[in-house]
Amino acid sequence: MVLSLFLSLLSTLSYGFDALPKKAPLAAGEKMTPAQIELGKMLYFDKRLSKNNTVSCQTCHDVNKGGVDGLPVSKGIHGQLGPRNAPTVYNAAFLTTQFWDGRENTLEDQAKGPLINPKEMGMKDHDEVVAKIKSIPGYLPYFEKAFGKENPITIEHVAKAIAHYERTLITPNSPFDRYQRGDKKAMSKRAIRGMKTFEQVGCTSCHSGVNFSGPPLPVGTGFFMRFPTFDNPYVEKYGFKKDLGRFEATKNPVDKHMWRVPTLRNIALTAPYFHNGAVKSLDEAVRVMAKSQLNVDLKKKQVKDIVAFLKSLSGKTKKVKEPKIP
Repeated sequence: MVLSLFLSLLSTLSYGFDALPKKAPLAAGEKMTPAQIELGKMLYFDKRLSKNNTVSCQTCHDVNKGGVDGLPVSKGIHGQLGPRNAPTVYNAAFLTTQFWDGRENTLEDQAKGPLINPKEMGMKDHDEVVAKIKSIPGYLPYFEKAFGKENPITIEHVAKAIAHYERTLITPNSPFDRYQRGDKKAMSKRAIRGMKTFEQVGCTSCHSGVNFSGPPLPVGTGFFMRFPTFDNPYVEKYGFKKDLGRFEATKNPVDKHMWRVPTLRNIALTAPYFHNGAVKSLDEAVRVMAKSQLNVDLKKKQVKDIVAFLKSLSGKTKKVKEPKIP
């Protein structure tokens, strides 16, 4: 009863439906230069940043596939499987913490992790990453152009360049965004109906804000919710409780099954769904969320309407060509 009242209160505090800004946020005083973005794109695509030259950022977060790899969980070096589904890189710049468990605060922090994760890119440490990049002569001029000639190749600069490239990966031109900016023909009637159902059912208790990942918060302050909230047949069927969520990072018992609320933008492009990639279709994901988080059994028409709304959150992206790497 208390939980239901809490969710109802959160719904009334919804931050509404807002169009995505056309530029990604930057820390106060931070600048993002074309040279840094160009370098970041090279590093993002460069498999040599992994131990055996087989895995890059692009491998798991394919910018031509919605920013994901389409697998339940990603494959790292030697075909090793990671524990969780790869989140989309698109619009990650609008999140205030990174990873499913929110264990890192910024895109820069996030960029460093996979490099030295033994199941992902497998480098021994960040010093080894820097040494390997320094061993490729063609990179030095790009680092100097991006960060100056005094000690240009550092792990901080590697992370910043990648993060700045990722800040260009935003999609502020979805049908929903165009609708919010005044083009009332941008969304279908079904999608508009689904938007209203989405709010009425209580989905905005968690999925609010411009990124549909929670209310506006300072960077480093994550918006976390327990998943699943209600036990039901879906929980066992899809094995949702096998992963303890944020607890794995903090070891704090109150964080068991707590997760950073993911963005819903481009959700139609990022199947399979949930932290373990166990759900293949968006229709099923909507049913699962309604039952597991709100204890609501949606009617077939409601599901179709909400899915139409979620599809309206997909923004257009240009085909990204792999850059010429030194």
